[in-house]
Amino acid sequence: MPELPEVETTVRALRPHLNGRRVVRTRLYRPDLRWPIPAEIGALNDVAFVQMDRRAKYLLMQLEGGTAIWHLGMTGNLRVIDAATPLRAHDHVDMELDNGKVLRFHDPRRFGALLWQPEGATHPLLSALGPEPLGDAFTARWLFDRSRGRTMAVKPFLMDQATVVGVGNIYANEALFEAGIHPARAAGRVSLARYTLLVERIRSVLARAIAVGGTTLKDFSSPDGFAGYFVQELKVYGRAGEPCVQCGRTLKGSMLGQRQTVWCPGCQK
Repeated sequence: MPELPEVETTVRALRPHLNGRRVVRTRLYRPDLRWPIPAEIGALNDVAFVQMDRRAKYLLMQLEGGTAIWHLGMTGNLRVIDAATPLRAHDHVDMELDNGKVLRFHDPRRFGALLWQPEGATHPLLSALGPEPLGDAFTARWLFDRSRGRTMAVKPFLMDQATVVGVGNIYANEALFEAGIHPARAAGRVSLARYTLLVERIRSVLARAIAVGGTTLKDFSSPDGFAGYFVQELKVYGRAGEPCVQCGRTLKGSMLGQRQTVWCPGCQK
């Protein structure tokens, strides 16, 4: 599933194509994706595009009167293409623009979503989210205070969207390795000093991934069709059984919080 860097890559790629445009019509080729598509989406007609932002793994397309909330799911892709481009199987939504282009959503598995947030409201899916990992509110003190007394492992603690948004499985593995923290260590047993290093590593890993377009593992590609290249920098994720890049010991792998987890028994404590 696309994680924060992949979603951020999509947002940055779409902005230049949408700035200054109007959505003249919306065509829905099916009534639902992961959830039913609200009637307000289908009724969009001659409205100005205001801004494209990101919150967690959601793309927020701000328009006159409200915000279209996109989620890419596991296989979703948004592209701006010529309106005359023939539909393919699994093309589900077209937002026609005033310059002869369309914003087209393609999603073979239909785990993506398109929802509506009226102006001045906050959608329930966004209301309980934690701080952004690249924002000022995400600090070591926030993690330390929130983790006190918690016995759950630090990796699923990081992946809890109420703790911090957008730190998915790939980047949690990588940040914990770079911070030298064992993913199964209880969140409440991580010191403030180690959380300080972990916050730095989370920011660094995500920033580096965004800079190279994210990590393409199977289904994701950016709106321009290019794959992300952070996969070439992965130090632990997907490398169980291989030697550690730092100490040479064999990397271990297991399921933790129902997600594949890889760590170095020598470097992570």
